[in-house]
Amino acid sequence: MTKPNQPNLHYFLYARKSSESEDRQVQSIEDQANRLKLLAADLKIEIKEIITEAKSAKMPDCRPEFTSMLERIEKGDANGILCWQINRLSRNPIDSGKLSWMLQKGILQSIQTIDRQYLPDDNVLLFNVESGMANQFIIDLRKNSKRGMEGKADRGWLPSRAPLGYLNDKLEHTIYPDPERFDLVRKMWDMLLTGNYTVPMILEIANKEWGFRVPTRKRGGGGELAQSVAYKMFTNIFYTGMFEWTGRNYQGNHKPMITMEEYDRVQVILGRKGKPRSKSHDFPFTGIIRCAVCGSMITAVEKTKIVKETGKLKTYVYYYCTKKKKGIACDQKPMTAKELEDQIEAELEKHTILPQFKDWALEILNRDNDKEIEDRTKIYENQHKSLAETQRELDELSRMRYRQLIDDAFFVKERDALQEKIAKLKNNLRETESRAEKWLELTERTFCFVTHARKEFALGTLEKKREIFSALGWNFLIKDKKLTISGCDWFVPIKNSYSAIEADYKRLELTENGSINEKTPAFAEVISRWGDQWESNP
Repeated sequence: MTKPNQPNLHYFLYARKSSESEDRQVQSIEDQANRLKLLAADLKIEIKEIITEAKSAKMPDCRPEFTSMLERIEKGDANGILCWQINRLSRNPIDSGKLSWMLQKGILQSIQTIDRQYLPDDNVLLFNVESGMANQFIIDLRKNSKRGMEGKADRGWLPSRAPLGYLNDKLEHTIYPDPERFDLVRKMWDMLLTGNYTVPMILEIANKEWGFRVPTRKRGGGGELAQSVAYKMFTNIFYTGMFEWTGRNYQGNHKPMITMEEYDRVQVILGRKGKPRSKSHDFPFTGIIRCAVCGSMITAVEKTKIVKETGKLKTYVYYYCTKKKKGIACDQKPMTAKELEDQIEAELEKHTILPQFKDWALEILNRDNDKEIEDRTKIYENQHKSLAETQRELDELSRMRYRQLIDDAFFVKERDALQEKIAKLKNNLRETESRAEKWLELTERTFCFVTHARKEFALGTLEKKREIFSALGWNFLIKDKKLTISGCDWFVPIKNSYSAIEADYKRLELTENGSINEKTPAFAEVISRWGDQWESNP
């Protein structure tokens, strides 16, 4: 029951609403203020000032208007608070304790809510119980929210806002590709993967040439793609079909945009942990190579020197280790751009084939497409069987926990290991499913590359040189001015076997434009040896 108003009381009307889930069922600030003004008129309460705030009360010292109001009450500006419910004043024990203490000391002589009044001489138990209930509500809400988000993650859905290129389905609580932006974001990944574009260059093209705009949201959006958002996008594992939540990686149910290999490649291009690097000049091989001694990135600098013989100025480009790894001594010396390019050309020479061999390889691969389908089917069946067995292991582990046959620590450890294994198996299944579409495309691009790359590297632009170099493999290292590359698997048959086959080919007297069946036995034997390199999936 609301007690009759006491004389000489001056109230601050305090109305608060948070945008968070704790206040979804609470009336708006305007509605609270209007109802409370009607109550003040009925009880003949004098309102000195209306104070409103759109802040959460979960944490102390996070509401400047509330803090200021209490300070003014201590100074004597008012001695009462009119509010909707006690939970409008506090949802944490620190603020609740301060209000309770001010009531007991008589500094605060009344707290009037919509249905009752709290006075200094009241039993403090009731106030503490009601304020404690408000605090407990937040604790329970936090636990329930955390449990709900973990459950959603276990089901394969990111419990957060979908990153750029995807949208949240608020009804189904799923994530689906943004029909307006998904392909454009994929194109940005492709541009970065070529090694020809920096992130700022991609931003300039997307924002200015494509007219790319981020989605409009309740509190902003609709503008150009920011550089910070772009770097965050290029380091987000979500685009591979997985996602990270509370320190764990989950296999998502959303449609992947890129493969894990492409993701790893982009991280190498961006540098350690995907951190952006500033660039003052356009050097084709920076951002790709690391020092084999200390692990730092190899960068480049342009220097101008006077040639003694001619007395003229000449510009040189030097590649050198940045030596940014603390605690690791590095004695590596710079090397000139020519020294590096000569080694790259020598590596390209190992992979270069004659145009005829490209045509024969593609003819053989198309002929053997049926065998590829058979191999892929067997692989898929084995992968699916492994996935089903691992899922059964996880189900059995859960049943053992329900029956209390194992403790929480063992359950969590084994569950995380099995879930990680399931995520990898699902990723392998997805890659096998797309293998049929990609393997011929990959081999055709590979043979076109090894046929023309050396010539294009010698005559191409800086961007073309970078693209060709980055396509040679991964883990590019320099030690003692020597370049080493971990080559791509599909180049191995060419590097290991091609030179001997080409030598035999050149010794034969060739005829032009003959099909495989029309060649001489010796010539057919050369083609057969070349075809043997591609009988299995390249």
